[in-house]
Amino acid sequence: MKSSGLPREKTLENFDLKRMPLKIRPQVKILSEGSFVDRNENLLAFGPPGSGKTPLLCGLCHELARQQRRVYFSTCDVIVQQLLRAKRALELDKLLKKLSKYDALMIDDFGYVKQDRDEMEVLFTLRAYRSERGSVLLTSNLPFSKWEVIFKDPMTTAAAIDRLIHHRVVRELNVPSYRAEEAKKRTNSDT
Repeated sequence: MKSSGLPREKTLENFDLKRMPLKIRPQVKILSEGSFVDRNENLLAFGPPGSGKTPLLCGLCHELARQQRRVYFSTCDVIVQQLLRAKRALELDKLLKKLSKYDALMIDDFGYVKQDRDEMEVLFTLRAYRSERGSVLLTSNLPFSKWEVIFKDPMTTAAAIDRLIHHRVVRELNVPSYRAEEAKKRTNSDT
């Protein structure tokens, strides 16, 4: 758990599964068993900010770690910066090999950061290297149709999506924002 970098409080025990669409609820139990990791499948969660993508995938990652699977969590901007530093130091291959030792790699907030060419290249290199070597769990507020803002180039965008969806489980979380609901509750209780 220590080396995973997972937020400690974001477990399935702390996750309000009742807010999820009915079709997703039974799938969470199946996903928590981790067989998708054995098959090197990717888990992609899309939805608007505050819909529960990060807590849900972090909760699943906690379950994977409890099963003695190696898990690594990072936000997209942090992992991109790690990859860039490694590339500048001519150690990108070493970092990619280190990351390949994890059974599951969770990248949070994919799409918030608009990458420049160097950032896009290292992110694509990570995706290509990881393809079929291990699972990627990814959260994004951007649907695939908007990923050109990340990768800038239609061919690179198509290749990145192709590698992700080849072995994948995609979940759309079109639910109201948790944070907006909590703020509304606090406002109502203050009046």
